[in-house]
Amino acid sequence: MPIARQRITPCLWFDDQGEEAAKLYTSIFPNSSITSVARYSEVGKEKHGREPGSVMSLGFTLDGQSFVAINGGPIFQFTEAVSLQIACETQAEVDYYWRRLTDGGAESQCGWLKDRYGLSWQVVPACVPRLTSDPDTSERAMRALFEMKKPDIAALERAASQ
Repeated sequence: MPIARQRITPCLWFDDQGEEAAKLYTSIFPNSSITSVARYSEVGKEKHGREPGSVMSLGFTLDGQSFVAINGGPIFQFTEAVSLQIACETQAEVDYYWRRLTDGGAESQCGWLKDRYGLSWQVVPACVPRLTSDPDTSERAMRALFEMKKPDIAALERAASQ
């Protein structure tokens, strides 16, 4: 049976750090690799001022999910309007992803952070959707989550059960 191709692939626009970012991301997530690299040719220099041979774009996977990174120049910047969510089962996972992705980046609130390239991520414990959608625990869980930067699963569970 043929392997299903992913229909929608996020494309991340970098100034010129796409390869560096892809190497970092693939070192953080399991089942990850750089899958292809396209380089600028002479036309890249003529049209965009990019050196021939420099990385134009690359494909990579993060835990089996395909992405593309493009070195398109400083025209566009990342904003919090788009973020990548990481589902975490344990506090150890939350701590691991938080530590690795905030290295050189910045913490925000409610499990949000920006990595060193300005890309926004959400580190989301598996309990959060359950706790925030249950009418009996939603208010308490959301109040606790809104006070946190890095999510604390035990504190969220305690707050929800009070």
